[in-house]
Formats: sequence, structure tokens, C-alpha cells
Amino acid sequence: MSNALPPFDSERLGRLRDALSSSPASIERPVEALATPLRFVAFWTAIALPFLYFPLLAGGLTGSEPTVFVALLLANAVALVAGHDYHGAGSA
Repeated sequence: MSNALPPFDSERLGRLRDALSSSPASIERPVEALATPLRFVAFWTAIALPFLYFPLLAGGLTGSEPTVFVALLLANAVALVAGHDYHGAGSA
């Protein structure tokens, strides 16, 4: 047993640190594949949501409508941030 390596020698720790610090390509590809459709949906949601403001504002905000209006504003803000980097197929 005297020839056995210690369980955490510097070489093993270095390899472990390198493995943890580098992100594997198998994770990056699915994330990239999901990012574009999510940006697309967020972009067009940010464009469409303001049309829902008109019926609320036309009749006046009564009852629970102020809560719905604020929720729409927050959803629109989230969609704007998430869809900000979307570039359509025709853009360069």
C-alpha cells in the first residue's frame, strides 16, 4: 500500500480543476439551439403584448385590472430583455 497515490494529489486536483472550468461542447450546443427560438418568441411577444394594453386602458382600470396591467408591463419588460439580441433571418 505504500505505492498507492494519495486520493487528492496536485496532478489530480489540476485535472479536476481543468475539467470543471471548461464547459463541454455537449452542453453548449443544446443551449445555443434553444437560445435562438427563445429569443424569437421573446422578441415577437414584446411586440405583441402592447396591443393588449389598449382594451384595458380604453375602459379604465377598475377592479383587478390595475394588477393585470402591471403584470402585462412586467411581462413586456422581460420579453424585451430576453428578445433584445434576436436578429431575424433577413438581417446581416
